[in-house]
Amino acid sequence: MPRASSRKAPTSSSSTAPDLYRSATGKAANKELERVDQLFYSYANGSSGVIDPEGIEGLCSDLEVDHTDVRVLMLAWKMQAERQGYFTLEEWRKGLKALHADTLVKLKKALVELEREVRRQSSFLEFYTFAFQYCLTEENQKSIDIESICELLNLVLGSEFRAQVDFFVQYLKTQTDYKVLNKDQWIGFYRFCNEISFPDMSNYDEELAWPFILDNFVEWVKAKRS
Repeated sequence: MPRASSRKAPTSSSSTAPDLYRSATGKAANKELERVDQLFYSYANGSSGVIDPEGIEGLCSDLEVDHTDVRVLMLAWKMQAERQGYFTLEEWRKGLKALHADTLVKLKKALVELEREVRRQSSFLEFYTFAFQYCLTEENQKSIDIESICELLNLVLGSEFRAQVDFFVQYLKTQTDYKVLNKDQWIGFYRFCNEISFPDMSNYDEELAWPFILDNFVEWVKAKRS
């Protein structure tokens, strides 16, 4: 006769353990999403169903940050928000899920880590590029006026490249050749800050593919220092 198997038949509890785990995980995720949505609707406009500039001001007040604080722009980057001054529910969910924040207290703490993330070299160029794109408020808009660019430079780059930003802002406000800056010029200035020795600019080569505005800026700085 064949020997009977000594292996015990699985009990009902062991066979359903993975299902119970998945069920519990799913319920927790649903609860988290409910809290994220509840927080969204506490700031959303009842008519439009999105968080508008007034809602963002209320959010900033509760987070104890100024609405002009760079961390608000970082939050918009994390949400991949498409329209300046507005957050949709989908964008809000995406951002808060990435930040693991489903309450105001958690979101406030997450802003600290978010700033660290953005300041890392691996993330900053993406954020810097987003900042320009986010400020294109009109359909088919490709450039930003000088006054707004100066404000954005101070907000985004001021803390890291103070001298370069101060000189470039001064140049932009005094020159008369350019009324706006485009994306290539915006990215070019960030590359300039990272690659060029300042203020001597001894390694700047105008024969390389720099935007013309930076050639003019370098000449202006050299003339100012001579």
